[in-house]
Amino acid sequence: MHLIVVKKGTQEIAGLTDEVKPRRLGPKRASNIRKLFNLSKEDDVRKYVIRREAGKTKKAPKIQRLITPLRLQRKRQLRNDKVRGVLATKEARAAYEKRMVEYKHEQKAKKTLELAKKKKKAVVAPVIAKPAAVAPKKSKK
Repeated sequence: MHLIVVKKGTQEIAGLTDEVKPRRLGPKRASNIRKLFNLSKEDDVRKYVIRREAGKTKKAPKIQRLITPLRLQRKRQLRNDKVRGVLATKEARAAYEKRMVEYKHEQKAKKTLELAKKKKKAVVAPVIAKPAAVAPKKSKK
């Protein structure tokens, strides 16, 4: 049964309000441990974890959302990878745009060359007309 004492009466209740039992399980999240013990960000949360006895050893929960130097390193690495990716994309796009401009110039030059060849062919080779059919000559009689 889970009960919370809201208002304490004049007499103590045996086994309930007369003795203080320590917390069996404490908070697991780093920010909640800081809140419980009123710690600052500089304090090491790992020293304040509530441990419990399990046979001959003491057990402590794995602290979640704990900022470690390794986590900060990973965060920096991810950010740097993202920045490098953006820069690589910009460079690739610039190279692509440059190549597309070159390609369009090549295609334009090729087209003008073909048109020049067609015009030259038309001027050099005049249209050969078929000889007109010769009408039969009238004989004089």
